[in-house]
Amino acid sequence: CSILVFLKDGSLLGLSVVSRAQSMSGNSTSAGSGWYNSLAESGPVHLCEQYLMGVQQVTGFPWWLSIIMSTVMVRTLITLPLATYQVVIIAKVEALQAEISELAKRLRYEVSFQGKERGWTEREKRFQFQKHLRHLVSQLYIRDNCHPFKASLLVWVQLPLWISLSLALRNLSLNQPGQCGLTTGGALWFPDLTSPDSTWILPLCLGLTNLLIVEVFSLQKLNQSRFQRLTTNFIRVFSVLMIPVAASVPSSMALYWFSSSLVGFCHNLVLRSPTAHKLLKLQAQRSDTPYRDLLTAFVNKYCTTGVHCK
Repeated sequence: CSILVFLKDGSLLGLSVVSRAQSMSGNSTSAGSGWYNSLAESGPVHLCEQYLMGVQQVTGFPWWLSIIMSTVMVRTLITLPLATYQVVIIAKVEALQAEISELAKRLRYEVSFQGKERGWTEREKRFQFQKHLRHLVSQLYIRDNCHPFKASLLVWVQLPLWISLSLALRNLSLNQPGQCGLTTGGALWFPDLTSPDSTWILPLCLGLTNLLIVEVFSLQKLNQSRFQRLTTNFIRVFSVLMIPVAASVPSSMALYWFSSSLVGFCHNLVLRSPTAHKLLKLQAQRSDTPYRDLLTAFVNKYCTTGVHCK
């Protein structure tokens, strides 16, 4: 859905934030000044700290499970409704494309006719065409209440939320790990949530999940423009770069990032289902078998003639 369903998890902005956190991880009591320290001590971050500690205390779960549950709750109660709204807006915009195409043809004819009468140059004709087309398209967006900017609401909410929760876990892991119990709140290969995952399993899972989200998104977009292809490749690179970043921060943060990406991916799949499209009353339901179509597209894209994927 998004774009940058995948951007969906804040990977782009997270790189700069976490890189700074990495440089501070060696000394949790350092009194740094500047924008990062102000951000880490801001009100939203402290609210997220209280939220995480509250969930852990109320449920009584170990910290690793509490972090996962907190992530599921946030992604389901806050970002899922926004992702659903995004799907509705995008579907309305796509449904308008046929009408916009027809209006563009008629407008091009009218501009060409007026241009001949008034002696416009080709440049003036193009200017008038683009000017009137933008106005017509804007009127259509107003009529159907689906301006594309509304589809970006998810990003404007999810990025600050992702950063705040990440910094909250960073603060809990570095400033008061013994008090919170994070040092013994892990599981399996990451028993200490305040230390980086030395096995790199969590970072690799995060990277693979983000790459999977990117590939699923790219499969949904046929005939991508050059800009879209460049953007997709850019996000692929950042997904790979997030692996060493996640390996250098406390495991609590890496676990949250992986959980957030995985939950977001599951939500993306749910919103592709025919049942979801019927409930949302979307006009453009592309297929009754979206998951089978997605698998087929994946196989066709990544399995060449000489390689058989089973």
